[in-house]
Amino acid sequence: MVDPLYVVSGFGVGLLVGMTGVGGGSLMTPLLILLFGIHPATAVGTDLLFAASTKTAGSAVHAAARTIDWALVTQLAAGSVPATIATLIVLAQFDLKDAAAQHVMTLTLGIVLLITALFLLAGKAIRQRYGEQLSGLDRGTSRTLTVALGALMGVLVTTTSVGAGAIGVTVLLILHPRMPVGRVVGSDIAHAVPLTLLAGAGHWFLGSVDWNLLATLLLGSLPGIVFGSYLATRARDVVVRITLASVLVIVGVRLLG
Repeated sequence: MVDPLYVVSGFGVGLLVGMTGVGGGSLMTPLLILLFGIHPATAVGTDLLFAASTKTAGSAVHAAARTIDWALVTQLAAGSVPATIATLIVLAQFDLKDAAAQHVMTLTLGIVLLITALFLLAGKAIRQRYGEQLSGLDRGTSRTLTVALGALMGVLVTTTSVGAGAIGVTVLLILHPRMPVGRVVGSDIAHAVPLTLLAGAGHWFLGSVDWNLLATLLLGSLPGIVFGSYLATRARDVVVRITLASVLVIVGVRLLG
């Protein structure tokens, strides 16, 4: 049976992803936990494969538009892939269904959501403040920091399914100020595909993926992304981002409580 609430939720999240490029894991995982009572581990694992599916579609669009820097994607993956594998090995040592593990995952998710909201609201100010200071970085240092960012994203995404959107794009724009924004966004989305796929496969191995739930969410999200992409050129970006950040703050505080 297809639950219409899951379909509607998938459509809503897909709509925001299409309009802003962020919000997938930031909204879907807490939505599954708070609204539908899904166990945090299952919510994270299912959302990772949900993100892999939606990001693949986004990557195809950016690849066709030639707005992906594959060298940048490779640098991010050089950090995220080993970090993801290491994080999955650590998670495998714990019973993710245990109440203590559930509390830790929920707490971590709440903190990451608040950080994501901060980056959504103050991303431009952060780039202006630190972009000039880091604009003189040599290529080697910039590459090393990008790999380190990939590693951080690997840990965050594997444990919470959040972190590859607003946080990743903002830091990348600071590290690569001369790269066009569209190319940075496209590269971030392309990198999210192997990252979420690997992390999602690991969670599948750990038994924390609900395939029926995943299929139902995709049923709503795919048309949502298409419609959201259509609205992206018509909606005021600042309004959408403030609204999304406000929702993340409310949800993050709720999870921490």
